[in-house]
Amino acid sequence: MSLKDIQIIAFDADDTLWENENYFREAERKFCEILKEYQPADAIMAELYKVEVQNMEIYGYGIKAFILSLVETALLISDKQVRPEQIESIVALGKEMLNKDVVLLDGIRDVLETLAPDYRLVLATKGDLLDQERKLKKSGLLKYFHHIEVMTHKKEENYEDLLRHLDIDASQFMMIGNSLKSDVLPVINLGGTAAHVPYYTTWIFEQMNPEEIKSDRFYELKEIHDVLTLFNGVKI
Repeated sequence: MSLKDIQIIAFDADDTLWENENYFREAERKFCEILKEYQPADAIMAELYKVEVQNMEIYGYGIKAFILSLVETALLISDKQVRPEQIESIVALGKEMLNKDVVLLDGIRDVLETLAPDYRLVLATKGDLLDQERKLKKSGLLKYFHHIEVMTHKKEENYEDLLRHLDIDASQFMMIGNSLKSDVLPVINLGGTAAHVPYYTTWIFEQMNPEEIKSDRFYELKEIHDVLTLFNGVKI
């Protein structure tokens, strides 16, 4: 199989099209500051990670799920002594995140404009539907996408559902994103093609070593603009 077989190119959203993870890191720092009287920052972060992983199947991903996990963590580490004004400050962190401007990553608009005439482009992301719709509208990128898919999770069965909806074989599908675990591995396992474009910070749950992926359908890129180099001479 070669890139000439590709008909649909799907893009992740957060940290592939626009900045996202750095806002979570900023909120975590503020969260630790709010609760510093109860535990040191490293202990707070360790507890938060456990709570987030436990809640993943219930809440899914996104800012709202994150804030619910922050509140639960605050109750746990304070032995339910957290004060109302501290909970209020934690909720305010979420509202601040939801009102952030959408900052596009360098080169993404050029990539989409170049690929759109020759391929069906799909946005395939996970997270909260309302929040992702908000960011997509603010981004000005909606016009480039043939289809928008906001998934609860990015597992093989979720990609299988997407492929059925798009009425396309995995061999004709390519996924591009910053997460090896969510954007690359499931697609490779289904027989599709995937490209990893790393972002400078990645949530620990999503981290894995690219050397673990053994496939000639996997491409490790340095930046999003390398996608055009990859497809140079194929159709465009």
